[in-house]
Amino acid sequence: MIGLPGTITACLFDLDGVLTSTAALHMQAWKQTFDEFLRQRQGADFQPFTEGDYTAYVDGMPRYDGVRTFLASRGIELPEGAPGEPGPEPTVRSVGDRKNELVQRIIAEQGITPFPGSVRYLQAAEDAGMAIGVVTSSANAVGVLDAADLTRFVRARVDGVVIARENLRGKPAPDSFLACADELGVRPAEAAVFEDAQAGVQAGKAGGFGYVVGVDRAGQADALRAHGADIVVDDLAELLEVPG
Repeated sequence: MIGLPGTITACLFDLDGVLTSTAALHMQAWKQTFDEFLRQRQGADFQPFTEGDYTAYVDGMPRYDGVRTFLASRGIELPEGAPGEPGPEPTVRSVGDRKNELVQRIIAEQGITPFPGSVRYLQAAEDAGMAIGVVTSSANAVGVLDAADLTRFVRARVDGVVIARENLRGKPAPDSFLACADELGVRPAEAAVFEDAQAGVQAGKAGGFGYVVGVDRAGQADALRAHGADIVVDDLAELLEVPG
């Protein structure tokens, strides 16, 4: 009894905000990064980066896509930049890399805690014979999964490193979820997607997945449904009480 249709044989989980509480740490790092950038560019009258900005423009997306999308919402366009060449002027890459440095530092200082309900659900899904994959835009997924003691559940992982290496389109495109389903050897119609980000839910819907579960950690249940969630829960453990 894991609250999924009987046709589902695999579960594809986003990481930050679905399995672990690291979404709040990413929000903290993004805010510090963007506020520093905007303050330097616009002075004391800058408009700070907000939780609404995070939800609308950054959450669930690959890092550099998030930089482009948020800055475009403020009418700002930066050059892309090149790896290892920060230079004197900010670029999409340098802003994104600054954020990654900050989130790694914050994670090291504050630690990583998996949601207890998510751990219960992962165990129940494994006991039910589900193939389990993790699909995340984060390039830090290996360390996060290890620190949260969740690696033991994961049979396939498509993360920010894989997305860059394979030149996959990031969420809201379905490419990363499709790649993970392929690695698990299942058709999209046989897999359920679990997402807390609007972009991720949209990706699950666009990929033709058999069931899309929205996980509402930020008071956006209606938006998750509007973007394609078949069901919205506040915590994965709620699904253990839903007939499949």
